[in-house]
Amino acid sequence: MPRDEWVDPEPMEDPAGLDELGIDLGDDSSLRPRTLDDFVGQRELKERLGIILEAARMRGQASDHLLFAGPPGLGKTTLAGIVATELGSHLHVTSGPAIERAGDLASILTKVESGDVLFIDEIHRLPKMVEEVLYPAMEDHQIDVVLGKGPAARSIRFDLEPFTLIGATTRTGLITGPLRDRFGFGFRLEFYDDEDLTSIVTRAADIFGIGVDPEGAFEIARRSRGTPRIANRLLRRVRDFAEVRGHGTIDAEAASEGLRVFGVDERGLDKIDLTLLENLCVRFAGRPVGLSTLAISLGEPTETVEDVIEPFLIQQGLILRTPRGRVPTDAAYEHLGLRPPDPAPAERQLFD
Repeated sequence: MPRDEWVDPEPMEDPAGLDELGIDLGDDSSLRPRTLDDFVGQRELKERLGIILEAARMRGQASDHLLFAGPPGLGKTTLAGIVATELGSHLHVTSGPAIERAGDLASILTKVESGDVLFIDEIHRLPKMVEEVLYPAMEDHQIDVVLGKGPAARSIRFDLEPFTLIGATTRTGLITGPLRDRFGFGFRLEFYDDEDLTSIVTRAADIFGIGVDPEGAFEIARRSRGTPRIANRLLRRVRDFAEVRGHGTIDAEAASEGLRVFGVDERGLDKIDLTLLENLCVRFAGRPVGLSTLAISLGEPTETVEDVIEPFLIQQGLILRTPRGRVPTDAAYEHLGLRPPDPAPAERQLFD
């Protein structure tokens, strides 16, 4: 199953008890921190966001519109909930693909009360006509709605209550300039280091009531690809392993063996990551491979390969994007236990 980040196709209100997929988590909903103090990592973001929210509270006004960008699973939706909590306001949640017409946006905005927070996930996927309707809503707290068609059509302007729009995107480059410029501040979420992920795993284990020692938490954290969502998912799988085949407590040995059983290797790579590396190193013999060809060899959409699978492999120095295509590095061959090919004569002359 690809690791795409899907979103609920319908607008939701107050996502307590819902994850970023709109799925009921039950007791697991408490994994989401509710305040900035409880949020682990992203220190610069927390400092700047804290200043913006404190200033809004002191003025008794809605905060500036905020844009959160970054790969899936780093906490964009969680931060939207934290902003609403810190401002003492209500959170409305929807997604770009769910808003198909200007009337859909108008229906949502007219329900927003003074000081509320509207969170639009995957905001770069808003239709162009909807985006243009959003501009006056963000700047002037007004929205124009066209009633009727043809010569009888007329435009009615509605006044909106002051609100804070939070947009989240995994592809900043697809957000148009006019929309991006209307956000008061943009934040880029970075991958987490092992120390922060260890704290996240330990906190989640306490909430789940799982016994985990520091070495076991670190073993899970270092294989979590710098992503809290993956860390929490791996913790659940190791918990299952420890309860069924272990002694119920997660130590380094139980974590290592449990992750091996569930197909996560020493560097956090899973089956599809290893398949991609094997295709580059073996099937295509290290030659540059185009994105479409690589996606077909994996049986995945090109967007999944480019946005979900490749970033971590590039970050780990296992593959490179070149003008001619994707190529594996020597580190990829070594990780697979293969001998890197000898450089071509021209390449030897270039680097000798």
